[in-house]
Amino acid sequence: MSVRIDGEMSGVVPSRVRRILRGPSPERVPALVATACTLVGLLDIAAGVFPRFRHSRIHTLAEVLPGALGPFAAALALSAGVLLLYLAHGLRRHKRRAWRAAVVLLPAGAVAQFVYRHSIIGVVIAGVLLALLLRHRSEFDALPDPRSRWRALTNFFLMGTFSLGLGTVVVGTHPHNVIGDPSLADYLTHVVYGLFGFEGPIDYTGRTSWTVGYSLGALGLLTAITTIYLAFRPEHPAARLTDDEEKQLRELLDKHGARDSLGHFALRRDKGVVFSPSGKAAVTYRVVSGVMLASGDPIGDVEAWPGAIERFMDEAKAHSWTPAVMGCSETGGQVWTRETGLDALELGDEAVVDVADFSLTGRAMRNVRQMVKRIERNGYETRVRRVRDLTPQELEAVQRAATDWRGTDTERGFSMALGRIGDPGDLDCLIATAHKKDEVLGPYGDLKAVIHFVPWGKDGASLELMRRDRSADPGMNELLIVASLQAAPQLGIKHVSLNFAMFRSALARGEKLGAGPVLRFWRGLLVFLSRWFQIESLYKFNAKFRPRWEPRFVVFRSTRDLPRIGFAAMQAEGFVNLAMPRFIRPARKVQRPCPHIAPLERQEREVQTA
Repeated sequence: MSVRIDGEMSGVVPSRVRRILRGPSPERVPALVATACTLVGLLDIAAGVFPRFRHSRIHTLAEVLPGALGPFAAALALSAGVLLLYLAHGLRRHKRRAWRAAVVLLPAGAVAQFVYRHSIIGVVIAGVLLALLLRHRSEFDALPDPRSRWRALTNFFLMGTFSLGLGTVVVGTHPHNVIGDPSLADYLTHVVYGLFGFEGPIDYTGRTSWTVGYSLGALGLLTAITTIYLAFRPEHPAARLTDDEEKQLRELLDKHGARDSLGHFALRRDKGVVFSPSGKAAVTYRVVSGVMLASGDPIGDVEAWPGAIERFMDEAKAHSWTPAVMGCSETGGQVWTRETGLDALELGDEAVVDVADFSLTGRAMRNVRQMVKRIERNGYETRVRRVRDLTPQELEAVQRAATDWRGTDTERGFSMALGRIGDPGDLDCLIATAHKKDEVLGPYGDLKAVIHFVPWGKDGASLELMRRDRSADPGMNELLIVASLQAAPQLGIKHVSLNFAMFRSALARGEKLGAGPVLRFWRGLLVFLSRWFQIESLYKFNAKFRPRWEPRFVVFRSTRDLPRIGFAAMQAEGFVNLAMPRFIRPARKVQRPCPHIAPLERQEREVQTA
């Protein structure tokens, strides 16, 4: 008798049998096809590289798989294997162009199977995969990622390195057929010559020379073709804030900026933005390594947040990006999880100081008080002002000092960094500077340290940047934060957001009396990682000012996405830099002062340098 899977008899059939009869779910098809392409590609590469593999029992099975066009076609097997590996990544990410390429490649592979080996099984397997792709073509609708022609240069280096390494393996897997005793330099020279289509210094017996030569030539040709394709295809630049979008964001911040201390950082110009249908809310983001990374809460009216979040998720789905949010508040995390079904995890705490409650008196503030007094006795003085109140010469000196004192090749920060000082639209920002007049003027005059705050609504400020001269006395940052908190009432500031302390609660609980072994182990691991990342140091620095701690969360789709999201966040924050070497990078625009700010006079520069 027949069994109806979806009818009243479904309870009789085990769930595993029902899943088999129904076939793979649509959302699993891209991963299934990508895995099949990956396995076939690896088998093809092995068939093209290792002679013994081409005569083994494993290769007897591999011959019936699409893409393996013959046991002796080593060059063709290598090419097919590499292309299938490239194709698998795009299929796994639902890319439309990868689907189109697979629809063309699979029939071609099936025809080649039949023509070269009369393999009916190979045709059947290719046909099954092709039918699967055609049936679920709606799953492969992701748009292309942002790209530029500089990716062609990256492809040339990566593909060239891969071809050089794989070519070395190809040349070295025929030791019994080598004539003479070539050196390592001869092997490398032979690989390089072969990638460019020339005959190298090594000779082989029999037809091995043809096999090695065609294999190396195929790898070199693939490197050239992929590089040329990436260089001449149309550019699709990453999203950037336009002038109109920035104006609209500033209007939302004027009305609702007091809700989130990270709101002003949405004005970074290396971010994209999506608005709600009503235009009353927005989510800013940056795409890093296939992760669509938002930071902080949505901007604007809370009632309009769901509309902006829906647009964000639609954009992520359209491009098959992994959606994630870094550093949202508890309220923001609740809205994100409720509207999208995503999950949330506490990431750390933001240190917020209420100006009315801040004081240097008391035993708890003794260390900070003593440090500030010591630095002041050494002749340092502080100034806390709005950016608009700085003279043109002072602002230019601050800009140059902030760049030169950075200490790293790239600017760090994403979720709590603006990336600029003195922009015409940021004249409400605060700048605290430390000076020492009794010294000989340096390149920046008597300037010794700088910290920069961005507005947090009408009566708040959020710390954005801290820089100091390495030759200055220790404690410059503490001095300037204390000066800013003491000057805040005159500037109309009621609360100040300091640094974000990642995993703060774990560090705090792990050092308490009676902490369990798990907490102590977790804290010890965080302390160990603090050798490379500012985890414990930021927590202890923030704790000096007796702040209140506001939890911040990371929002993600599934736990298996967390490593990828973490790596993308480290790239966005500047801790991991995958940029090209300096000498081949496009020149970056140097930050300039506001239009009304004139440069320092040459004579004044010479005096300061002297």
